[in-house]
Amino acid sequence: MSAGNSGTEFVARLHGAVSGLPAGEWDALTGGGNPFVSHAFLAAMEESGSVGGSSGWTPVPITIAGPTGRLAAALPAYLKQHSQGEYVFDHAWADAWHRAGGSYYPKLQIAVPFTPATGPRLLTPHPELAPALIAAAESVCRDNGLSSAHATFIEPAQVPLFEAAGWLLREDIQFHWENRGYPDFDAFLAALSSRKRKDIRKERERAQDGVEIRVLSGGDLREEHWDAFWSFYQDTGARKWGHPYLTREAFSLLGETMADRILLVLAYIDGRAVAGALNFIGNEALYGRYWGAVVDKPFLHFELCYYQAIDAAIAMGLSRVEAGAQGGHKLARGYEPVRTVSAHYIVHEGLRAAIADYLEQERAGIAGDQLLLDERTPFRKA
Repeated sequence: MSAGNSGTEFVARLHGAVSGLPAGEWDALTGGGNPFVSHAFLAAMEESGSVGGSSGWTPVPITIAGPTGRLAAALPAYLKQHSQGEYVFDHAWADAWHRAGGSYYPKLQIAVPFTPATGPRLLTPHPELAPALIAAAESVCRDNGLSSAHATFIEPAQVPLFEAAGWLLREDIQFHWENRGYPDFDAFLAALSSRKRKDIRKERERAQDGVEIRVLSGGDLREEHWDAFWSFYQDTGARKWGHPYLTREAFSLLGETMADRILLVLAYIDGRAVAGALNFIGNEALYGRYWGAVVDKPFLHFELCYYQAIDAAIAMGLSRVEAGAQGGHKLARGYEPVRTVSAHYIVHEGLRAAIADYLEQERAGIAGDQLLLDERTPFRKA
């Protein structure tokens, strides 16, 4: 396939897996700051069977080679047979198009599987190749009868590139903790209102009562830890999604290839692991991904997922904690509302027009929610 830009034509290629591409060349395109677009993470999803096969996620990474044949640009892309594991919900669009006699699936998903974390989607150190990657995704849809392409959780710097290409933009809200140069957790608490400060201290005391918390990374991670966490993850995944997205092997592979970028927080009661939270370490952010527990202890979820993450981010000098999708309860714990953006290319003009009208109305509601949430943050008012 070819994709032109300003009179220059680039040749883009589809591949069957990220794992089959040179790891060093792929990682050179990512900038290295976001762990989820790394070759190790995406390859672990494939090699563990979490994507591919009957999962409904078929890897089809798109690349552009440079003059020497080395990778110069890439898209982490998947053919999707459903809309699960994306966290940007387009089920209503699919239903409407099916009722109109169209086929919404398969579609092209430009994303990191099962990961609602903002990051680069156009992987290239060459800005002039970014429009060519977008054009390549459009060509894949048109040439293969796909209904649409969807780039989700796009880092802010890349949003204008999709907008310039005419993709429809969709906004949502997540809750992130921002590090304002706090030397420790108490300094963060000092920025909150008196009542919220007291509430958090009480929550931490109750969560930690009778509990030993271990924070593991790098060489400290062992299979026994992944066995324990897998039991927690299975329980939570079954309740939230019907079945866990990741296989057991995925955690072992991630531990083998990304141990230094993993922060696993485990809670023990009487020497037995009873709960855990899995985080990934970026250059600027700590990303909270999965949580689970086999006990029902008040506030343990908040302690492992939110407060321990804040402690770790301060200790590592990271600028923020991204705690995943949804969860208005994060607001009272010092996590603030932040805009997230996805971009959507719709092939059929009629469907595109209908979705554009829907997004315009949705955007007004999201903006109102953002204003309301901003007013309800627990920080001391000037």
